[in-house]
Amino acid sequence: MNNLVYKEFKLSVHTTSYLFLFLPAMLLIPSYPYYVAFFYQTLGIFFTFLNGNTTNDITFTTLLPIRKRDAVKARVITVVAFELLQIIVSIPFAIVRLRLIPLENQAGMEANMALFGLVFVMFGIFNIIFLPGFYKTAYKTGAPFLWACLAMTLFTVAAEAAIHLIPGWGAALDNVGTAGLPAQAGVLLTGVLAFVGLTYLAYTRSVQRFEALDL
Repeated sequence: MNNLVYKEFKLSVHTTSYLFLFLPAMLLIPSYPYYVAFFYQTLGIFFTFLNGNTTNDITFTTLLPIRKRDAVKARVITVVAFELLQIIVSIPFAIVRLRLIPLENQAGMEANMALFGLVFVMFGIFNIIFLPGFYKTAYKTGAPFLWACLAMTLFTVAAEAAIHLIPGWGAALDNVGTAGLPAQAGVLLTGVLAFVGLTYLAYTRSVQRFEALDL
């Protein structure tokens, strides 16, 4: 498995996935929808799959003396690695923004723990739709990505609306003070659990669909 993951990083990952790791600097923008900084990594993942179609990556990988499920597992590990890296890299920028730019974000959620929890859910939604959607055919990338983008957009809009419309949620979740930390930590934990559950389900569904394909 280590060799397969190494192959993913050396031969399969599109350059944009690395470049997009610098985009969490967008958290320093005073008023901005910060979900966008994380959405770009899903675009980089899409480019990786699209590039794989161009280079016949699936054909090459399945010719190796490995199981199909191992090929899927290596790709899912790579996807998760970049999603987690995107979040990890963003943390210092969120801290710097809090310390140096203490202005209220007029365009969406503040860069706090609740935002990261919601981003985990957003990534989980992307994984559960895009990955099984791709492995249903092992070559179609456009439609699964569009459906995943639509689902992520609906989720973020619904999350923002709920935080502003449900009494008490805005004061607890959409701020950078200490009073809302317990509630924000709860959203973060819930987001992590949702990400793990959705991603595992995405992996199992992807394996089932890929193993059913006659390549």
